[in-house]
Amino acid sequence: MFENMSVNLSATERRVSTLTTRRTVKKSWQAAWLIRAIECIDLTTLAGDDTPGKVERLCAKARNPLRADLVTALGLEDYGLTTGAVCVYPMMVATAVKALQGSGVPVASVATGFPAGLTPMPQRLAEITYAVGEGADEIDIVISRRHVLTGNWTALYDEVRAMREACGEAHMKAILATGELKTLSNVYKASMVSMMAGADFVKTSTGMEGVNATLPVSLTMVRAVRDYLDLTGQICGFKPAGGIRTTKDAIAWLILMKEELGNDWLKPDLFRFGASSLLGDIERQIEHNVTGRYASADHHGMA
Repeated sequence: MFENMSVNLSATERRVSTLTTRRTVKKSWQAAWLIRAIECIDLTTLAGDDTPGKVERLCAKARNPLRADLVTALGLEDYGLTTGAVCVYPMMVATAVKALQGSGVPVASVATGFPAGLTPMPQRLAEITYAVGEGADEIDIVISRRHVLTGNWTALYDEVRAMREACGEAHMKAILATGELKTLSNVYKASMVSMMAGADFVKTSTGMEGVNATLPVSLTMVRAVRDYLDLTGQICGFKPAGGIRTTKDAIAWLILMKEELGNDWLKPDLFRFGASSLLGDIERQIEHNVTGRYASADHHGMA
């Protein structure tokens, strides 16, 4: 029903250019928006040098994402601020689950031949099964880009559906790798097929493509989420990932979600940032709001 759908690139770019010019967030309101951004971060480490110690430090940061003095200054001692999740490779899931026990912070795991998705299907499904068995609450799967580029929507649906079934009770985020899909029309169609196949979230990128999360791509995907809701009554979340590093970036994406989907999509059950360095910059900005001074980046180390 959407094969002939096309997305106007210039109109999309004009729309996103207004996001940070028509709406500004300052002072205490900015601090409040940044606290919400922290709650929506999937604090992520997906590196070849990941170790149990590194993952444990990241989990400690997820439990206490702001320095204690900043938490006190903002009056959040009893708020229970944490990040939205911690995202790791399947081999590190058990370590993260143990480190986050009792915190309420879910563990997400990439799977299915991340990042390229070119592993044979039985192994991709087995990787999901392994991660879920280790205790992952969420699985970030990668789609086969070739199905999108060749217009084989039935194959894409069947693939994502099989992954959805393998996830069981775990939430599934479908990574589209939008930087490799060539057109916004392909991004829209891939989003729709993934949601039809049961994705709980659609996610822009692995963070390892040449081009990762952008506002035009994100607008296209959130419009697909909105259209899918209108057509089916089914709610789907959205996760931009890759290249989102600054407070300014976080505010822009939060404005996008508020204007296009509404306040329900400003909460971690329906919106996440995939980021590893964003939290440090948010901490620096919150410290500036509290003290009037910017700290150097090493005052807010991640792991």
